[in-house]
Order: sequence, then C-alpha cells, then structure tokens
Amino acid sequence: MPSNRIKGIKRALRRGATNARSRIAETAPEPLRRFAAPMVRYTDMLLIDHLFVRVLFPNRHRLSSRAWRAAQPLPYQLKTVKALGVRTVINLRGNGSKPTARAERAACERLGLTYVDYCIRSRDAPSKAELRGLRDLFARIEHPLLLHCKSGADRAGLASALYLHLVDNVPVEEAKRQLSLRFGHIRHADTGVLDAFFDRYLAHAANDPIDLFTWIDHHYDPVELKRSFRSRGWANRLVNGILGRE
Repeated sequence: MPSNRIKGIKRALRRGATNARSRIAETAPEPLRRFAAPMVRYTDMLLIDHLFVRVLFPNRHRLSSRAWRAAQPLPYQLKTVKALGVRTVINLRGNGSKPTARAERAACERLGLTYVDYCIRSRDAPSKAELRGLRDLFARIEHPLLLHCKSGADRAGLASALYLHLVDNVPVEEAKRQLSLRFGHIRHADTGVLDAFFDRYLAHAANDPIDLFTWIDHHYDPVELKRSFRSRGWANRLVNGILGRE
C-alpha cells in the first residue's frame, strides 16, 4: 500500500477517535461516559498509535541486571514491567500531552512506578544537551529502569547504548549494537544518523583515544553530522510510510 494512502488512513482514524471523544464528552450521560471513555482511549492507542502491534510484540529486552528496553507499553503491560523489578519508566517519545502518555503515566502512578518524560529524536544527530541530559538522568533515577520509545528500535537503541556504556562500562563498539535490526532499527533510513554518531566517535578514538563525553564536549558537531549523513529512499519509505515510525 502506498505510503500516502497509509497516512490518509491514519488521519481518518485520528479524526474519528477525536470526534468520538468529543461526542462522548459533550452528549453522553455520565454512566456512558465512564464506560465508553476508556474504550475510546484504548482505540486511540491501539489503532492510531499502532499499539495493537505491541500486544503481540512488545520488543522488550533485558539490557543488564538493572535495565530493560522496550517499545511503548500498553497500560496493562506495565504490570509485567513491575513484576520484572522495574522501578522507573522512562518515556523517550516527547508525547507527554498525548492520550498514550497520559494513560501510561496514570498506570505508573497506580502501580507505584516512577514515570519520567525525556524527549530525544530519532532522525537528527543527537544534541549535546540531549546526551548530557541522558547521562545525568541515568545517574540520579532509581533503578531498575525501563527505557522505551514508540517502537523500541531507534531512540530506545540510542539510550540503551549510552546506558550500557555509561552505567555498565560496556565499550562503545559493543554498546552500539543496541542499534540493530534485531530490535527493528534500520540504519539505512534517516534513523541511521544515530549509528553515524557512534561511528564518528569510534573513528576519532581510533587515533585519539579519549572518552565519549570528552569527544562530545570538544569535538562533536551535530550540525555537521546531520548535514553529511546520507540515507536511502527505500529505507525511509519503509520506516516512515509503512512502519509509521516517529
């Protein structure tokens, strides 16, 4: 199916869900609102946010004894997350005002989990502020933790690689394997700029063996990295159109 048709279907579903919420809020009796509102919210998450895929494929993987990575969990799946010992859930999507995030935050509160919004991007070279912010976040939050984005492939991969390197002292060359097709990451698309970030550091460190954040502070140029990175058209059509990644 052509990507523009897929986008049209998504827009129609989004309008339908928005209209349904409005009709329920404005015209339905109170008992019906209490009954129907959760159903509309779940429809929004399952269809518009593609979370029907996560019912069967949560893309959840253990990083270490104190960390997990995953795709966007549905509220009921957070019970399983808590049973794994997780204490903090980090949402990397930057969608805090959207229905999915509101439902996730509420579920975390009910379960006694700490919920953290931390926005990073999947198609831009990570900024120095984003990288430093993740470093500081890992140092101050309660472990064990769960890192997630929408699909658990790109932003979760970047954050997971940084976590393994900074917290568990895993070498960058090994940690960057968290950006892998195994997790759904496609490096030939625009999301491959995240791979290029680590590759650029490793190339520098081969001749000047400095630590990652010394390189970030004194040598890393995200604007130049973004400008020089080249993606493939077919990969972007797959990632952006068919898979509907953020």
